[in-house]
Parts: sequence; structure tokens; C-alpha cells
Amino acid sequence: MAGKLAKGSAAALAIATLIGGFEGVRTYAYQDPVGIPTICFGETRDVRMGEHKTLSECRAMLADRVVEFSRGVDACLKDEAAVPDQTYGAFVSLAYNIGVGAFCHSTLARKANAGDLRGACGQFPLWNKAHGIVLPGLVKRRAEEQALCLAGVEGS
Repeated sequence: MAGKLAKGSAAALAIATLIGGFEGVRTYAYQDPVGIPTICFGETRDVRMGEHKTLSECRAMLADRVVEFSRGVDACLKDEAAVPDQTYGAFVSLAYNIGVGAFCHSTLARKANAGDLRGACGQFPLWNKAHGIVLPGLVKRRAEEQALCLAGVEGS
């Protein structure tokens, strides 16, 4: 099943742009604030310190991962088609940052599946930590994701 997002679609591009804005881009591997090897737009899978990617490779990687994470979000939601696009974009951005497993087992996903999208949006600020440490960048990101989530709910 293709899910809500198709690679190269306007929605996929919008979500990649959203995530890219939060993550920033670095073409050389670095350690994130909690020491995880990271490259490109916050990519952590199979990253080796000293690794280098071109900006084109980073963009392609992000495009692929957005579709992958959207499929993960789709698998967790009872009816992803019922989720407004902006709200869905916020969900995929969160899942990209915390992982699909954490997203699927969250109160946020449980509330969304119960039809309480406003309540789901209210869960974003709780995801402001990495390894138990509140990070100012995550506080800001979650506030922006929450605003996007609510804009979708209020606009539907």
C-alpha cells in the first residue's frame, strides 16, 4: 500500500522541507547533542564518524526517509486519511525525530486513533527530551510541530 504520501509528491516535499528546517544539514558526520553519529538532515541509521555525503545525496536520503517514516506513521494510525495534512505532517516530523516505535506506542498516537486529534496535538510538548535531558531545540521544534498540528485540526 502506498499510504498517504507518495515519493516526490507535494505533500512529501512539504514534510521534507519541514523536517529539513528543523534538522538543518551537515554533509559530514557529527555527534548529535547526546553523542549519536548523525549526518545530513538528522540521519542516524548506519552513520559512521568521518563519513561525507553531498548535498544531493542528503536531499535524496531525506526524501526516501520521509516516505519511509510516513509509512510507519500510517501503520500506527487507524485511518491516516482522516488526519488533516498539516496534522499528518507534524506527526511524520515527530516520528522522524523520535522513531516510529516511540510514535506508535505514544499517547499521541492513541489519542489520534481515538479521534481526539486536538488531544494528540497537546502531546507534542512532552517530547522535548533526548536521553532524559530537555533540549531547547526540541522545545522549540515541538512548539512549532504542535502549532502545525493544531492548524490542521482547526482548518478541517
